[in-house]
Amino acid sequence: MSWSGFKKSVARTGTTIMQKTGQVEKTVDREFLEEENRFKVLEKNGTELQKQAKAYLEAMRAMTASQVRIADTIDRFYGDNSEAAMAATSYKRAVDDMDSRTTRELDAPFRSTVLDPIGRLVSYFPEVKTAIAKREKKLIDYDAARSKTRKLMDKPSDDATKLPRAEQEEAPTREVFEAINSQLVTELPQLLDLRIPYLEPSFEAMVRMQCRFTEEAYEKLGGVQRYFPDNVRDEYANGQLDAQVEGALAEIKELSIAA
Repeated sequence: MSWSGFKKSVARTGTTIMQKTGQVEKTVDREFLEEENRFKVLEKNGTELQKQAKAYLEAMRAMTASQVRIADTIDRFYGDNSEAAMAATSYKRAVDDMDSRTTRELDAPFRSTVLDPIGRLVSYFPEVKTAIAKREKKLIDYDAARSKTRKLMDKPSDDATKLPRAEQEEAPTREVFEAINSQLVTELPQLLDLRIPYLEPSFEAMVRMQCRFTEEAYEKLGGVQRYFPDNVRDEYANGQLDAQVEGALAEIKELSIAA
């Protein structure tokens, strides 16, 4: 920070303290505060959306990678030419293909149509926050200059030049504040109103990709079912498979090697 910047910072700190004690009037622009609060909500939601979108892609990668590891283990677990081993091999082929498709058909499109647009939106937030902070500083400068002018008007000084000098000092602070304030008052609502049409294509693309991935996964995993007896699905639905598993575990527990 330059010496000039440091002096301004000290002066603003003093003005802020005097505003809190009622010595300097603080300008309250409720219309702007409302827009600023709306922006803060947008910033919070946008940042969270970016975080969760990244987490979704990472979760999809982790899920398909986990399926591949499970399939590899199951394939080694059977290790023969039985019908069950054929089911394990078919499952391995299916999840291997799903894993490669995640990278090829989900990863890159998801980045370009979902993550990148969200990232661009979020990248504007620091710039907006900087402009809001700058507006606050310029408002403090304006309030301080205006307070000085009013005090001299209410209680004229013996030095007749003080009031004109104060008015001259006030004018540029007002102009600087009004310029940045006008820009924010105009552009903040535009940014907030554009959030829906901007994100809508990304939302639609995300849903379509999820739908396609899920449909293809169902189709591929459904093909593995042909290696299981026709009655397996019904037995699973009515709880018979659970009973069979429990029965097998009970038999294992009865073995002396498992005692």
